[in-house]
Amino acid sequence: MSTTVTDALAESFVIEGGRSLNGTIRAAGNKNGALPILAACVLSPEPVVLRNVPRIRDVETMVELVADLGADVDWIGPNEIRIHAAELAKTELDDVLCSRIRASVLLAGPLLARYGRAIVPLPGGDVIGRRRLDTHIHAFVQLGAEVEASRRYEMRTEGLRGAHVFLDEASVTGTENAVMAAVLAAGETVIGNAACEPHVQDLCRFLVSLGAHIDGIGSNVLRIEGRTELGGGDYRIGCDHIEVASFIGLGAITAGEIAIEEVEPRDLVAITPTFDRLGIRIEIEGRTIRVPDGQVLEIHDDLGGHIPKIDDGPWPAFPADLTSIAVVVATQARGTVLVFEKMFESRLFFVDKLVNMGARAIVCDPHRVVVSGPSRLYGERLTSPDIRAGMAMLLASLCAEGSSTIGNIGEIDRGYERIDERLRGLGAHIERVEG
Repeated sequence: MSTTVTDALAESFVIEGGRSLNGTIRAAGNKNGALPILAACVLSPEPVVLRNVPRIRDVETMVELVADLGADVDWIGPNEIRIHAAELAKTELDDVLCSRIRASVLLAGPLLARYGRAIVPLPGGDVIGRRRLDTHIHAFVQLGAEVEASRRYEMRTEGLRGAHVFLDEASVTGTENAVMAAVLAAGETVIGNAACEPHVQDLCRFLVSLGAHIDGIGSNVLRIEGRTELGGGDYRIGCDHIEVASFIGLGAITAGEIAIEEVEPRDLVAITPTFDRLGIRIEIEGRTIRVPDGQVLEIHDDLGGHIPKIDDGPWPAFPADLTSIAVVVATQARGTVLVFEKMFESRLFFVDKLVNMGARAIVCDPHRVVVSGPSRLYGERLTSPDIRAGMAMLLASLCAEGSSTIGNIGEIDRGYERIDERLRGLGAHIERVEG
């Protein structure tokens, strides 16, 4: 990307809201699928070509990490990359690069599996509450690794061996690390309580395309028969269902008609019931999602007229990455809803900014907020605390009256590719400015 991390932290979005957005937008590749797949390229000594790779800051950092280990990395197109990890020069990850993204830990499994050692500094990432790594470490130990943990993790093994591994939580990255370690472990590995989000499935399908043997993809029990080596390949990363859902919410609250292309409808199975509860209507035409214009959002009460609840959880529950979007949509819907964010205790802290904009919302505790709508929102000066809250603030600003300024947009750039440019294609008045 043309700007540095420091540049992005010094930039802001200036948004003139209150306009109906219309047009067609294409879904980008899944950030949370691209990161483990990039890490998994380290498992193979053969060249791998990846397509539909989102050009976002977190991906750029993961690419830098892979290159720093000694792999040959070349962007061969705007969203296409070739990685050849024939022989890595080291197995210790760079401290500075690791501090930028939590996904740096995903290189531990591939390095252990192929080289028998890995040194991983504590990862960075969003400050949305405690994000434990215990699940990763316990899985590695059960597969035959020795781990020393202090301010970094030093891991080694004389050879990973297949095992029955039951994860102590359905961690997405914990599952991904366990799978990547197991594909080169001797014998059979069974992973129970595995996460099965769309991006976990995408990683598994990618590994299969390289020659791995994985059964149970899409379920919470994975059976893996270890191989001695993986080959090269050419793989297209799936679309980002979180981004697709964010665009659906954007169309609904701006009363515009938006068509979202290159969608995988099956990845919305856990999302559309919740959006329906908020009164959002969508139409599915093959791989295109259409959000009809002029929607009048109304929250559907539970049977008996009780206040409904939106809560998140491991797939196929409503994704935690969309609770902030659900809160913003609820501010524009008639009725009252309780949003219960179970997974991260700091994710709802952005709600006070929505209240300053005019939202009628009460934060009950770090995990729960009650929203009553519809509320007329007004432009405000905001700061993005993390990727998903930043996108939620962007949606709120686009439907608010007047001008809003969002600072610290480097957080938004970490997860959404050229978001300002793409939204301008829908008629949004949004500019990237210094300061």
